[in-house]
Amino acid sequence: MTAADVRLVDNGDGWRLALKRTPAHGRALAAVLLVPGYGMNSFIFGFHPSGLSLEAYLASRGLDVYSVDLRAQGRSENAGGGKRFGLGDLAVTDLGAAIEGVRAWSGQGTVDLVGCSLGAALSFAHVACVPGAPVRSLVSLGGLVTWVDPHLLVRVAFASPWFVGMVPMGGTRKMAGRALPLLARVAPRLLSLYVHAQSTDLSHAPTMVNTVEDPSPHMNREIAEWVGRRELVVRDVNVSRALRTMENPVLVVVANQDGIVPPATGRAIYDEVGSLRKELVCVGDAERPIAHADLFVARGAQERVFAPIAEFLTRPSGGA
Repeated sequence: MTAADVRLVDNGDGWRLALKRTPAHGRALAAVLLVPGYGMNSFIFGFHPSGLSLEAYLASRGLDVYSVDLRAQGRSENAGGGKRFGLGDLAVTDLGAAIEGVRAWSGQGTVDLVGCSLGAALSFAHVACVPGAPVRSLVSLGGLVTWVDPHLLVRVAFASPWFVGMVPMGGTRKMAGRALPLLARVAPRLLSLYVHAQSTDLSHAPTMVNTVEDPSPHMNREIAEWVGRRELVVRDVNVSRALRTMENPVLVVVANQDGIVPPATGRAIYDEVGSLRKELVCVGDAERPIAHADLFVARGAQERVFAPIAEFLTRPSGGA
């Protein structure tokens, strides 16, 4: 990758966001922005243990692909911005700057958003909070807006907004690098909430953890309030209820054994959104279960996960 593949975009709030481009093979059919989720950066979009990454696969299908590192993620740079930020800052300010960066770089008038995990919540929140946002269609990849029966461990972890908002988070990547191989050996069932050893080659865990970032305590508090309330509210806009009036085409991809975003929670976007064109893809079966991270790095992710996304975004109607 050359320096020309990455640009820094000023978000107007003291941060320069890293925007990476993977150009389409041939004429670009559309511009697609991949949005990372909770405690992660965009690294995993460009990595796969044994085949094409999500970025490379979508580009091979004629899509001009962009991945963003939001503030405090990956290669983004602090240019005097504060370290205290929340969901609204990411969904409205950062995502808005990234969308404009993609439009300027690609020459496209609109952008498709592929929101991954929490990135889906940010994507739908952007559309709900920014009237007339130049977003053509949205893909939720293991994402959520409204919590439906969250896993017990999620409820416990975010039981107290005050507590999770006070606990500083540091060294998360190093801890993940040690924990993933250990859990794969001694507690694969616990690890399967996030990734299935029978579906993903975990010998690459030391590389995969490069996508891990330290979560923001302030945002943790907001997430805890969201889990308790169930509905997503960003900058006084109830995004869960706003889904009913959205008209953008929507694709929802749900993992059958996702312990972070349970299938019922992931599917809720499909059930609630008012779009006339909406599609649901459920990935995984008893033989090859798919958990949260498997959506990006499992064996066969190209055919089972990436292909339906490419097909949705490359139809002659342009996703509409």
